Amino acid sequence: MSAPTRAASRLEHSTTVRILARVGLASIGLLHILIGLIALAVAAGAGGQADQSGALQAVAAVPGGVFVLWAIVVGLIVLAVWQLLVAFTAHGAGTTLLEVVKAVVYAALAVVTVSIASGGHHNASSSEKTASARLLALPGGVFLLALIGLIIVVVGVGFIRNGVTHRFERDLKLPPDRWAGAITVLGRVGYVAKGVALVLVGGLVVAGAITFDPSKAAGLDGSLKALVSVPFGVFLLIAIAIGLLAYGLFWCVRAVKARL
Repeated sequence: MSAPTRAASRLEHSTTVRILARVGLASIGLLHILIGLIALAVAAGAGGQADQSGALQAVAAVPGGVFVLWAIVVGLIVLAVWQLLVAFTAHGAGTTLLEVVKAVVYAALAVVTVSIASGGHHNASSSEKTASARLLALPGGVFLLALIGLIIVVVGVGFIRNGVTHRFERDLKLPPDRWAGAITVLGRVGYVAKGVALVLVGGLVVAGAITFDPSKAAGLDGSLKALVSVPFGVFLLIAIAIGLLAYGLFWCVRAVKARL
């Protein structure tokens, strides 16, 4: 093992880094719980932005919420760094790439959180529509947008597979008691619901590419709100919302029980 790899491994196993990484895991759980609650409000006819930026703005709106946001920022940054350390010490190109992608996602979410904690306003749905429009304006952009949508669909199917096959349990230290069953159920329901939501998002991105309509690529918020206008869509929206609540609770449990 090279000196840089040994240094990365020592930092990865640092108690401080691991504690802060667990704060990041709990933060992701909190955000998904809030997204689930906002999605339920949308199903009931109320407003709200049912995605990460909407959840963060909901936190900012409560007394003391800004302090919570900065705690989330710290947790997400450390979690991103930790994923890079895991990638640096991982075996296999596929595993390394997956860990790097996770780090990028957490870092991007940290940037959005910093913006909102600083008093800014972020509309992910509008940003995604704008980005899609710019892609469609480029030569071959329609194929690239369709490819992005297909990748999101594949990721969603992967989440569903993880939920159905219980692959997520490999990363947990489940207690040998009755709580293990409850935690497993939260994981199953949560992963499947998250997967269905991503399949919807990716499907609408592909539809936007095919119809040359960037307004369809409206991200998670737009995808969930689109369900309200289709027959029985409200029931599917409620089911996904409950699943996202379960996914958020599972991540909060994971923050304590995860194998780091």
